Amino acid sequence: MNKTLLTLLLTTSITLSTAQATEKIAVVNKTAVNKVTVKKTASDEVVFAANSPQLANLKIEPVIEITASTTSPLNGKITFDENYTSRISSPILGRALSIKAQIGDKVKAGQVLMTIDSPELGSALADARKAYADLQLKNKAFERNSLLLEGGVIARKDLETSQSDLAQAVAEEQRANARLKNLGAQRNADESFMLRAPIAGVVVDRQVNPSSEVRPDAPAPLFIITNPEHLWASIDLPERDLAKVVPGQKLAIQVDAYPDEIFSGNIDSIGVMVDPATRRINVRCTVQSRGKLKPEMYAQISPLNTQNIKVIRLANTALITEGLYSYVFVEVSPNHFKKRRVSLNSQEREFATVKTGLSVGERVITSGAFLLNSELAVAK
Repeated sequence: MNKTLLTLLLTTSITLSTAQATEKIAVVNKTAVNKVTVKKTASDEVVFAANSPQLANLKIEPVIEITASTTSPLNGKITFDENYTSRISSPILGRALSIKAQIGDKVKAGQVLMTIDSPELGSALADARKAYADLQLKNKAFERNSLLLEGGVIARKDLETSQSDLAQAVAEEQRANARLKNLGAQRNADESFMLRAPIAGVVVDRQVNPSSEVRPDAPAPLFIITNPEHLWASIDLPERDLAKVVPGQKLAIQVDAYPDEIFSGNIDSIGVMVDPATRRINVRCTVQSRGKLKPEMYAQISPLNTQNIKVIRLANTALITEGLYSYVFVEVSPNHFKKRRVSLNSQEREFATVKTGLSVGERVITSGAFLLNSELAVAK
């Protein structure tokens, strides 16, 4: 055989043998990696190695206990605390000259919110000044007539007439001054009316622009000022749940903006009548907002039992549902998880309460449970 051909055949054979050996080594290495990632699987257990990348997708949290509620979560809404809220309108007719406060501004009691050019204020000022001048004139006339009566120059009836005129002037000045006081103005002021904040707080609404006409009978207030640290919650309580709530009862409040947080509250008052259209009763509650809740937020509100009965609460993301049963993955030891069946008391939108199968303090997977369930399915 030609030496060149023989050499070519030997080279090709060696190359093929090397490629096959490399492929076998790669398969062995891949198997070794898998064995490092998932060291052992059983029918209901998964054990990960410490360097397993799957661990980064798991969230493990301890089981917590909360006070049981007396009803299913009720629909509610966060509202202003009217004890710390002021809706401000103009007491006079006029036109807005300048706006001194914007939405979101913090204001102090007595701070100017806007300046109004008001002919009505001008008329009130003119009346007050006229009444003051007339009072001075009538007072001098009375003093003069008193001296003339002592000198026998005039009759007593003339003094009595001047005394009556003085009394009318005093009454007129008091009326004019009371009108100015009601407007928050003084006799020596100009016709620019200063609308001031009656309380300290934050401006949450403004319904006026420069050059807008303002009037006392406007349907909406010009400004709304409130203290955002004080809020109420309003519940539309179904008639069937009326016996399950009492004034002073504690509440657990949840909102969409903070789904993992529970805010505390208390029932302040329960409405005295049922709405004939909705068959519901208005319940007013105070809320501890911790600076996070905002008026007009929708809320899910759960009245808590007064006997302080506790239940285990679990996020729905921790549950695996298979047929009629629910399961969770419990951490047996670091990186070692066991699938366990639990029974539920109730299940709401975000959380469920567990009747049996878990104890307080046990650590369960609250995110990534489906990943472990898939590992078990593959092992089978």
